[in-house]
Amino acid sequence: MKSETAVSRDFPPKHVTSVARAAGQPGAVPAVLTRKYDVLVIGGGNAALCAAISARRSGASVLVLEAAPKFYRGGNTRHTRNMRCAHDTATEILTGPYTEDEFWEDLLRVTGGQTDEELARFMIGESKEILRWIVEQGVRWQPSLGGTLSLGRTNSFFLGGGRAMLNALYLTAESLGVEIVYEAEVVDLDIRDGMFLSATVSYDGQRHAARASSLVAAAGGFEANIEWLKQYWGEVADNILVRGTPYNRGSVLKMLLDKGVQQIGDPTQGHFVAIDARAPRFDGGIITRLDCVVFGIVVNKNAERFYDEGEDIWPKRYAIWGRLVATQPDQIAYIIFDGPSLELFMPSLYPPVKADSIRELAGKLGLDPHALETTVETFNQAVRPGTFDHTILDDCRTEGLTPPKSHWARPIRTAPFYAYPVRPGITFTYLGTRVNKEARMLMADGKPSANMFAAGEIMAGNVLGKGYAAGIGMTIGSVFGRIAGREAAKNARD
Repeated sequence: MKSETAVSRDFPPKHVTSVARAAGQPGAVPAVLTRKYDVLVIGGGNAALCAAISARRSGASVLVLEAAPKFYRGGNTRHTRNMRCAHDTATEILTGPYTEDEFWEDLLRVTGGQTDEELARFMIGESKEILRWIVEQGVRWQPSLGGTLSLGRTNSFFLGGGRAMLNALYLTAESLGVEIVYEAEVVDLDIRDGMFLSATVSYDGQRHAARASSLVAAAGGFEANIEWLKQYWGEVADNILVRGTPYNRGSVLKMLLDKGVQQIGDPTQGHFVAIDARAPRFDGGIITRLDCVVFGIVVNKNAERFYDEGEDIWPKRYAIWGRLVATQPDQIAYIIFDGPSLELFMPSLYPPVKADSIRELAGKLGLDPHALETTVETFNQAVRPGTFDHTILDDCRTEGLTPPKSHWARPIRTAPFYAYPVRPGITFTYLGTRVNKEARMLMADGKPSANMFAAGEIMAGNVLGKGYAAGIGMTIGSVFGRIAGREAAKNARD
């Protein structure tokens, strides 16, 4: 049996093959779509590339089908910046240990227990090895970013961000001989009795059959499919902005579920954050996220507060604010803060709304001036003195206020005053395919699939029943991508 680090020398030829649609050559059938492969990977992000590399290093011939054009390859990975992995000691870029037990406790807290404990603990254990493995695939780390993130001990940041990380994985995959076709949309799957036979691929206006001995599905969730979101959110979905790729429409997920793969996850749950309301409908990415909630108050269109802005450390709570804003009138809210807080967080793409008084600020936001003045002054009166420190659960709190602000409460009194309008921004959905520790999909009858594996967002619901902590999505993709590729290659050999 070949090891994961061995690469077969008999397939493919030594040249690198990466196929993008060629202008002026309609109807041309790429040669790579005429062969049968050991492993077919559907998707082009972190999970897909980890699977492709892992399978290739295990000796398998590998074809990757990416629905997006080459420039937009990689799904939501393009917008990421860090990964959460367990580690026993400090490193050059991590300030201290982050044990498996602590990681588990953090995951348990954010999900409220809605996770497959056995699978989650398994993932956490495997994440320790990913820190080394991902570097071997060309990815580099940098020290943690500052501000409200407080991730210097727990999360490793990609040097150059998600796109640089993604480019490194593509470079490695191509150098190993992984075949990649862009603008190749999978429109049907031939699955019989739990066994994958082929995928129908739409490429350059024609359909082709892509055949392989094993399948790895890593094509993301359905967050960019507004009509599908409306099935669960109703008209609210019209005011949800999609932070990531417009290509994650869930078509592969739907095919798998329709063809007998077992479903997991609540379709209303996902990675939701509050993002700048001025962001584009799709692909706004990380630069439209706002990390200043803990430094002020958040009000709805009626100028009323509706949740504790200081409930917990920001990386453990930032992903609840999208759902909170989605439940407010017209799915709009406003983060209000004053001058001393302006430099305490990383700025977003858009500048804050600025005014010399709360009344003037209300006017610029279209809020009732009297109502906003009352809300701010009521909050100010409830603040109790303490020692402000946004890196810990400090003692700056309110008293006698509903909802309270449990930490980091400071009066909003120093001009100029600022505000950011925010809407719910969805990153990815948690409805997905159930898998086991081999990343093998389980069928509706509970039996493992004969040759189908899944990694990344398309199976994240196994670990994330609800909630989120920074960097876990990349952990899920890397850990299960590596496993899926290895097991798919083994399955093809056997």
